[in-house]
Amino acid sequence: MSAAARSSSDLPGAVRLREVGPRDGFQNEPEVIPTGEKVALIDMLARTGLRRLEVTSFVRADVIPQLADAAEVIDAIDVPEDVAIGVLIPNERGLQAALAHRERFQEINVFLSASESHNRANVNRSVEESLSGLERVLARAGEEGLRCEGVISVAFGCPYEGYVAPERVFAIASRLAAAGAVEVAFGDTTGMANPRQVGEFFLAAREALGEEVELTAHFHNTRGQGLANVLAALETGVDSFESSFGELGGCPVPAGATGNIATEDLVSMLHEMGIETGVDLAALLECARGVRGVLGRPLGSHTLVAGPVDWHRA
Repeated sequence: MSAAARSSSDLPGAVRLREVGPRDGFQNEPEVIPTGEKVALIDMLARTGLRRLEVTSFVRADVIPQLADAAEVIDAIDVPEDVAIGVLIPNERGLQAALAHRERFQEINVFLSASESHNRANVNRSVEESLSGLERVLARAGEEGLRCEGVISVAFGCPYEGYVAPERVFAIASRLAAAGAVEVAFGDTTGMANPRQVGEFFLAAREALGEEVELTAHFHNTRGQGLANVLAALETGVDSFESSFGELGGCPVPAGATGNIATEDLVSMLHEMGIETGVDLAALLECARGVRGVLGRPLGSHTLVAGPVDWHRA
């Protein structure tokens, strides 16, 4: 019996994936990746069956020099029409810069942290200051016909403050949704979540936010629990996930933190469970090999090293 045949009937039959490596991953690299290499990798990813790609962010070049070429990247990529391109927007100035390229993307993502300490460290604002600004961003983006997502970092625990009350996270999510975010992603930014916590969190999130808001899970593999947390989310009915090819990305706190869960590891596990993703795993692994070659170092992806499961070997 194949692994697919053993899938549990109470899990989602298909999931939606959003690839964040070209933004979340590239911005965390110590050296700037050449624009041409970024474009080539994004074009490859767009032909794997992935339907949503976050490709860059319109941020100040002196803050994140790795993304100083946002305009060049978004104008140069060549993706199929059925692939939605998203950009991360930090503030109203970033949205204004992005709108100069409005015809090149369909989605925006705004972000803030669930804790005051992390938000201060990340964007030098209070949570309320961030929320007020992002509410204006979401309203303007909605007027432009853009699909809007809100991302809440350290939703499962903060490296500075520790425990983060879910009620606080849901209150932030409710304001983002009221401002126009049709999707809210909850980030385990420093890999503090555990599967039991994740299961309880998403059951409570659905009750708090209702059925209209798409709930998305964004896990990091800092302590090796990323895919276990995916399973816990799946068991509550979550069918939308964010990940990064090659396990790129991450947060500089705590020291030694690894990146997001690897998209190819996530796809491999889901396929073995009989859950559809629409992604060609072999093509995705070629993308991971490609970025490994560009970076010139080993990556954290397990499937990249071991290869996909082969059920036909003798």
